[in-house]
Amino acid sequence: MSTPHEIETGSSRQEPLAFVSDHERAESFARAVDALRRELEARVGSEDVAYIQGVRALSSSMEVAGRALIHFSLEPVSFGLGVLALSVHKTLELMEIGHSALHGAYDRLPGATGFRSDGFRWKAPIDEESWRSAHNIRHHQYTNIAGRDPDLDFGGLRLSERVGYRRLHALQPASNLLTWLGFATAINLHATGVLEVYLGRDRPRQLRDRSLASVVRAHGRFFRKWFRYYAREYVLFPALAGPFFWKIWLGNVLSEVARDVYAGATIYCGHVGATDFAPGARPGGRGQFYVAQVEAAHDIEVPPPMSILSGGLDRQIEHHLFPRLPPNRLRQIAPRVREICEQHGVRYRTDRWPHRLSQVVRTLASLARNHEAPPDALAAQL
Repeated sequence: MSTPHEIETGSSRQEPLAFVSDHERAESFARAVDALRRELEARVGSEDVAYIQGVRALSSSMEVAGRALIHFSLEPVSFGLGVLALSVHKTLELMEIGHSALHGAYDRLPGATGFRSDGFRWKAPIDEESWRSAHNIRHHQYTNIAGRDPDLDFGGLRLSERVGYRRLHALQPASNLLTWLGFATAINLHATGVLEVYLGRDRPRQLRDRSLASVVRAHGRFFRKWFRYYAREYVLFPALAGPFFWKIWLGNVLSEVARDVYAGATIYCGHVGATDFAPGARPGGRGQFYVAQVEAAHDIEVPPPMSILSGGLDRQIEHHLFPRLPPNRLRQIAPRVREICEQHGVRYRTDRWPHRLSQVVRTLASLARNHEAPPDALAAQL
């Protein structure tokens, strides 16, 4: 293998990006990935529809059990079990079901009408249209490219050295951990552009522009989903309980927090501290685009039940290579993706969740102290 050309990354501890000067090897990697894609697309079908329908049935059962236990609980144990069951329901709806459906994983599958992206309604306080634009298009197309990937500059949160330092960033990692307590709302603020209105920079990302009409439109998108969702969770359901209003309200709050902390702790592990790229970076072909997707992601190792609650985002590398693949397939193909990466010399980074999470927290603390952004001149093209 030829010596890879060194490209400046978001941290001095990062290794050079593989294949930048080895175009043929990168294209060989792309051919192997595309062959696996064709094989998977031929296999995806009724089995996957049955799987997601089964997950939805489990989710609905957890909701009924959770709300019933919270309502009729007379002591802390049954109340706690109710909160746990309800949080499982909300986590499944956010991650395994909603995230995959809005990526279009079931769009072309007969019998999956309720899970097709164009009409899917997320059981979470996140505007679907805004999320598809911010996540499916911007994040997945420009993963970890500063100035292009909106997820690197999350308002007052700095997730890369390439993001210019602001005094507000000194609050990290405490501000990040606080965001996790309301992570779904934070995502909605981010995707709709409301966060950009108050904490954004000069260059619009989620907003079309900074006109009054655009600002009003962003707030409308945020509140139309957020208000309906939390009116149900924090007003309607507690009100139906009559004198048990505050018990139901507390159970719903705790289940929301449990879902959000779990989702935040999972999602942050996927990209924070992985390779990031300078503004203007461009992959030099399909092969180098795939390499960049692998370089910018990080897997975590968790037991199968936790992987389902993670929506397959514990397999972040596989998800970025195959974003429209159902999450059950991501878990199946992970060993093969890792083998392809190893055969072609592409770094496949994976670690135990607790260790990876501790790395993320240390990275956030470092970004709070480090005011210097790396030079960008060396990374004009991947």
